[in-house]
Amino acid sequence: MPVSFDLTGKTAIVTGANTGLGQAIAVALAGAGADVALVGRSSMAETEAAVSAAGGRSLSIRADLSTLEPIDRVIKETLAWTGRADILVNNAGIIRRADAIDFTEADWDAVMDVNLKTVFFLSQAFARQLITGGKSGKIINIASLLSFQGGIRIPSYTASKSGLAGLTRLLACEWAGKGINVNAIAPGYFSTNNTEALRNDPDRNAAILGRIPAGHWGEPEELGGAAVFLASPASDYIHGIVLPVDGGWLAR
Repeated sequence: MPVSFDLTGKTAIVTGANTGLGQAIAVALAGAGADVALVGRSSMAETEAAVSAAGGRSLSIRADLSTLEPIDRVIKETLAWTGRADILVNNAGIIRRADAIDFTEADWDAVMDVNLKTVFFLSQAFARQLITGGKSGKIINIASLLSFQGGIRIPSYTASKSGLAGLTRLLACEWAGKGINVNAIAPGYFSTNNTEALRNDPDRNAAILGRIPAGHWGEPEELGGAAVFLASPASDYIHGIVLPVDGGWLAR
C-alpha cells in the first residue's frame, strides 16, 4: 500500500499560529487536508487567508498561553467546531536574551511558563480527550537546536527546549501504547521574529550562516513537510524522536 500523508478528516490545533513557523505549519497541515484551529495572542487574519488559499478551513482561538487559563477553552472550542481534535502542534514559544550572570527571575519564569509548563498541560488536556474517547492522535512539539546545544545568552530558552526534548520522550513512553504519537521537531536557524536580533547582528549573522551547510537561513515553509509527516499515518510507528530540520547545522 502507498504511504499516506493525507490528513483529510483530521482536526489539528496549532499554537502560536499567527506568524512564523506556526503559520507555516498550519498552512502545511491544511494543504494536506486537515481542518486547523489557530491559537495565538494576536490576529490570525493572515494565517486564516493562507489556510484558505491552501484549500483548508480554520478556526481562530485567541489565547494567551503564558498561563494555564485558556487550555480547557482551546480544547472545548476545537471540539465544538469539528467534533474532534486529532493533532496538537505545540509551537508557541518566547525567548529572552541576557548574559546568564545578569538573567532575571522574571525572564526565567516567563519563558519556562510558555515553552514548557503550558506545553505539558495542553498536551495533557489533549491526550485526555483522546484517551477518554478511545481515539488515537499525534502531538508534535517544536523543540530547537538548543535541545541539543547550549547556546549563549538564552539560559531559560535553552533550559526549556532541553526540557521539552525530555518531556517528548517521557510522554511517548507513557502514551504510545494508548495510540498517541508524541514527537518533536527541532528547527535550526529560521527567519522568524525570534531570530530577528541575530539576523540584524552582522557578526552573529555571518557566523551562523558560515556553519549552515545549506548556506541560508531556513524559511518557515521549509518546516511544513516535517510537520505533515509527523501528523500523518506515515509516522504511525515513530515515537519519541526529536527531528532536526536545520539545513545540516548539527551535522557540521
